[in-house]
Amino acid sequence: MAISIPAPGLLKSDDDLYRIFHEAEKPRSAWRVGTEAEKFGVVLPEASPLRYEGKEGVEGVFDALVREYGWEPLAEYDGGPSIALVREQASITLEPGAQLELSGAPADTIHETCREFHTHMRELKGISEALRIAWIGLGFHPFARQADLPWVPKLRYGIMREYLPTRGSMALDMMRRTCTVQANLDYASEADAMRKLRVGLRASPIVTAMFANSPLVEGARSGEASHRALVWLHMDPDRSGMLPFAWSEKSGYRDYVEWALDVPMFLVKRGPKVLKNTGQTFRAFWKDGFEGERATFGDWESHLATLFPEVRLKRTLEVRGADGQSTALTCALPALWKGLLYDDRALDALEHTTRALTFESAEAVRPAIADRGLRAEYGGRPLTEWAAEILEIAEGGLERIGDLNSHGQDERIHLAKLKELIERGQSPSDALLEKLSGGGDLREGVLLHAHV
Repeated sequence: MAISIPAPGLLKSDDDLYRIFHEAEKPRSAWRVGTEAEKFGVVLPEASPLRYEGKEGVEGVFDALVREYGWEPLAEYDGGPSIALVREQASITLEPGAQLELSGAPADTIHETCREFHTHMRELKGISEALRIAWIGLGFHPFARQADLPWVPKLRYGIMREYLPTRGSMALDMMRRTCTVQANLDYASEADAMRKLRVGLRASPIVTAMFANSPLVEGARSGEASHRALVWLHMDPDRSGMLPFAWSEKSGYRDYVEWALDVPMFLVKRGPKVLKNTGQTFRAFWKDGFEGERATFGDWESHLATLFPEVRLKRTLEVRGADGQSTALTCALPALWKGLLYDDRALDALEHTTRALTFESAEAVRPAIADRGLRAEYGGRPLTEWAAEILEIAEGGLERIGDLNSHGQDERIHLAKLKELIERGQSPSDALLEKLSGGGDLREGVLLHAHV
């Protein structure tokens, strides 16, 4: 099965640019949470990077998932290589360096999200053991050099591979050596979307510090809490960062659209045909076309997916600032954001407590968070205090929402491991380094303590 090409409808007016957001607006009763969780595959015993090709690479994993568990392969065009799997509303996709990502179905509760993730890992377990593959939940590959990693044959990755290094010195590291967990949340209206975007941006540095989990680079301790967070400071500034326009309480869809229109494109895709188009903004493409092609609604939606701010607005609001995590903490990220953004009292409290934070203070703290994690200060206040406060706000939100599992427990149970860390003043990086401090083989220690 091939991935569908962009929708044929041409963009004719400004209203077409806002359509994607207005179509996504939902009443509170229809709000769900989607979770995307990435991980690194390594081949034992050397823990060498998982390849894409072959029976012992991603292709072999995909073949087994299709054969044994009913996943359906996806290609970008008829006869093309498999670059994703789908089953019902979930998908398994690949990042450029063969990082494996579960894009979960939109779920009513975090309990459902966790069940889906654990089912995914159980399905991978038997397949992976037979292929001698282990999965690592960290924000940056702990062992691999750039030269060690494969390239997934997805059409846009070849263009990104050439273009992004001209815009940021760590772009290839972002593509192939980082992993994240992100939550995708719904919004009811333009005002609701922009408020969640604004407050999410204010809180994003705090969440990055809470989930800092990449202290190793090429088999050694880097001295940093989150090397992934450092990488994102050296990425294409046109399409990443903290969106200064969105910090205004007067911002709306128009502000987001105007920003997105002026970001250079990657490509124009028509089935297997790809036109490299890194020299043109989407605004110019919409106005002037490119090599005989005119901008469609599908092109616009695809372009929005090539923008990488810390909080991204598409058909959902995507909070993107966290490192990849082990199984024990993967569900904590969507649980935290649900508690903060889906309960009115919690959202009010988060907005109030972060009101004095500015775009400038957020930009200033990002290098310190990459370096020191929770030991840094944000807006003149220790991040350990920020973390404890927003965790408490999120717990209150989840308690009031009151979504229970079969044992009568609400979604706060998914924050329990995170709470233990925060009460000790630790991020996952701190906890991992503590476990590795006793000596022994670092590679074995990582595989023992940072597995998914």
